[in-house]
Amino acid sequence: MTSEQLDAFLTLAQEGRFVSAARRLGVSQSGLSRQLQALERELGTRLLVRTPRGVVLTEAGQLYLVHAQRALDSLRRGASEVQEMAQTARGAVSLGTLVTVGAYLLPDLLVRFHKKHPEVLVRLVEGKAEELEERVAKGELDLAVLNLPVRRVDLVAQKLWTEDFILAVPRGHKLAQAKGPVPLRAVLGEPLVVVPGVAATRALEAAAEAAGEPLHIVLETDNPEGMRRMVERGLGLSLMPSLMARERTGRGFEVVQVGEGGVKRQVALLHRGETYLSAAARALKSYLSEALPSFFQSK
Repeated sequence: MTSEQLDAFLTLAQEGRFVSAARRLGVSQSGLSRQLQALERELGTRLLVRTPRGVVLTEAGQLYLVHAQRALDSLRRGASEVQEMAQTARGAVSLGTLVTVGAYLLPDLLVRFHKKHPEVLVRLVEGKAEELEERVAKGELDLAVLNLPVRRVDLVAQKLWTEDFILAVPRGHKLAQAKGPVPLRAVLGEPLVVVPGVAATRALEAAAEAAGEPLHIVLETDNPEGMRRMVERGLGLSLMPSLMARERTGRGFEVVQVGEGGVKRQVALLHRGETYLSAAARALKSYLSEALPSFFQSK
């Protein structure tokens, strides 16, 4: 049975006549009659009969009237609550992010977002750009902050900012005395700490290939924060997003700007489209779209 059939039965019971019930529902009398007949077939009994004075409920109709009213009221309350949720920023929203963004940008921003939208629960997932992109496409994540380019054309990517990669060197290293940007080939022969497969490491490999020299990699890690700490301990040099070096307090390494052979990254906010976003996800998307670029540029 359908809500239209229940509505037809209840309206007939209230109006007492097919003419006025059909007018109230905005349907034809024949259409109204078909809805009632379909409901009676579903239940296997007559719910009302026509008389010269109008329709009269049968005993079964009188019994069913209470239940039909409760069912329709419940459906309407449910629809109202769903519509309210679709318009009100509350509930859970899943956000995927690069590890560097999650560690160095989001803590302050999400504190502010929570104060603005206390009824929204943010579920934060950190990972690599390719993994995050696939999880957005599958609907496992509502939003993701990741590097461009994205491979899938069915997703919406909004560019947030562009940043250089800098060379992080242990304190006292000779490259820290450079008066300006150094070419990336200057690191050849130096011990390096890298994250395999990322843009920075590919740039190092390209510089080594162009110079005909091998890279001297002393440590590979999949954790950018671990890479940073290894540089601070003096294990080697590392090419990392400038975001990781923006906080000066407590930083245990020197920053060297890279000239020739340097690399940049473009960071974007990714989702499947506005129609797939709840009110909570739309609120977070709007907040990050405004806050991330301005926060990054203000530092």
